[in-house]
Amino acid sequence: MLDITLLRKDLDNVIARLQARKNPQTFLDVDAFKALESERKTLQTRTEELQARRNALSKQIGQLKAKGENADAVMAQVAAAKTELEQGAERLDHIQTELADMLAAVPNLPHPDVPVGTDESANVELRRWAPQGGMGANPQTLGFAAKDHVDIGTPLGLDFEAGTKLTGARFTVMRGQVARLHRALAQFMLDVQTQEHGYTECYTPYIVNTDSLRGTGQLPKFEGDLFAARKGGQESEEHPDHTPLYLIPTSEVPLTNLVRDEIVAEADLPIKLTAHTPCFRSEAGSYGRDTRGMIRQHQFDKVEMVQIVHPDKSYAALDEMTTHAEAILQKLGLPYRVVVLSTGDMGFGATRTHDLEVWLPAQNTYREISSVSNCEAFQARRMQARFRNAQGKTELLHTLNGSGLAVGRTLVAVLESYQQDDGSVTVPEVLRPYMGGLDALRA
Repeated sequence: MLDITLLRKDLDNVIARLQARKNPQTFLDVDAFKALESERKTLQTRTEELQARRNALSKQIGQLKAKGENADAVMAQVAAAKTELEQGAERLDHIQTELADMLAAVPNLPHPDVPVGTDESANVELRRWAPQGGMGANPQTLGFAAKDHVDIGTPLGLDFEAGTKLTGARFTVMRGQVARLHRALAQFMLDVQTQEHGYTECYTPYIVNTDSLRGTGQLPKFEGDLFAARKGGQESEEHPDHTPLYLIPTSEVPLTNLVRDEIVAEADLPIKLTAHTPCFRSEAGSYGRDTRGMIRQHQFDKVEMVQIVHPDKSYAALDEMTTHAEAILQKLGLPYRVVVLSTGDMGFGATRTHDLEVWLPAQNTYREISSVSNCEAFQARRMQARFRNAQGKTELLHTLNGSGLAVGRTLVAVLESYQQDDGSVTVPEVLRPYMGGLDALRA
């Protein structure tokens, strides 16, 4: 979340920067914030006055008793001051909770260099790459009418009807060659990120608690996008721990929360973590979009990259992580471009985001396959994730996350980009060791 001190000192500037985001009027009730802040200041001033008065009266009581005089009236004033202090403290706690809840719904401030715009139309392309010509090159045509991944993959083992039968829409079953190719992609990505880029592989829970989701910003604002694994309810003798649990929307959540409520040594930075997990998203508000095939699924696999870094190095880490995601696409020979997202297209917790968009021949366009974001201290403040600096003081860490890559969408890109006119799919050379030397998928 944002530093509340920033709002107290420069609210107008914060509001101006939030206005660059999409639907800014939904972020912060400015009048309510000002009213709570005004009441907080009044209560704190009154608390200081009462504490000073109580101390003076207590001293007066001692003097009266030393003289053998009656102190009942003064003691009654002390009792009244104590009662008012207790009531004020209770109200202050309530105000602080209201302010914290209010801040939890406010997104991060965009970095000043982020292009301003209301949606993806304002995104700015940074570079593009194609295997035939390297940086700046455009993808070449296949030389025949491209089929989409549904038509290519169905004879090879993609089974959308079975996914719908077992669970419902936007779930997929994979069999045989396609299932093996999907597994090979995930293993290949993990090997590159750990062996070449220095990430530590992790195995994490697929179910997390509300503290973890609050820490990375999914709760409370985006509960509708989550799948509940266990609903919350009243505790009982039979169910002493009945707090809500949720399926992870991404392994960013458990990986980043590994430093929640921790103070790490500066010498241990950067912390670079990766994991291959399924991800579960209800895709609230996206109905009717990308309903065909695997582009937008409720369950999909992803190899996630997380870096936890010194604040001075987070933008260098953002550029580095972007190249780590690019390396996967280059090794696979998949054309792509990198864009910086506009203020209206960025995620809730990001200050700056680089999207990688892979070329899909059947759609004749680029589609997102990875988002790499710098959250600065936004998540760390929510998690109280800190490090001890050279002066011995604690500072908030900066956190970054990105896909390295989304496995299902990479499978889509491989099927479409490596399709042959006879319906077969050539296996990219870097994947063949993971496929037992298989050079092509054939029905």
